[in-house]
Amino acid sequence: MAELDTSGGGKHKGGKIRSKKSSTRVDLTAMVDLAFLLITFFMYTTTLQKPKAMNLAMPDNSVKTTQLAVAASRTMTIVLGGHNKIEWYMGEPGKTAPTVDNFGANNIRKAIIDNAKQVAATHSGDEAAMEVVIHPSDKSTYENLVAILDEMSITNIKIYAIVKILPMEVDDLKKNNNY
Repeated sequence: MAELDTSGGGKHKGGKIRSKKSSTRVDLTAMVDLAFLLITFFMYTTTLQKPKAMNLAMPDNSVKTTQLAVAASRTMTIVLGGHNKIEWYMGEPGKTAPTVDNFGANNIRKAIIDNAKQVAATHSGDEAAMEVVIHPSDKSTYENLVAILDEMSITNIKIYAIVKILPMEVDDLKKNNNY
């Protein structure tokens, strides 16, 4: 039978002299500790992204309530159409032609601010606040509704409502190629 010599070498005459190989052992405890310290440091020092949410309370449609009378002169109606277009008018539907507008600071936001200033100048007391009625159409997107709700927050409009669109407003949207 063959025998395997596992000795370190150097003891036998005539053989090659070999150095004894010792096993290497690396202690990784310090490196693991450092890694966890770095992870916890970066977790504590970075700011986590806060969720962006807006509170929206929708009424129960099954309960019938009486409507409050609001002066038409302090009501702005915004109709959300297709193709990121907006139509808005002051007062009652059908009495004034709607203005076609876009989203943005120089468009609908400027119109909301100007109309709010005009309502505040012509009314006094509790009636100095403008009320906005938002009518999303079937062709408008959820992004458009969120954008107009953001405009309500930016322009500091306190009273606004999301209401079903009227057939007359759908006809106006179709007439202006915004449906």
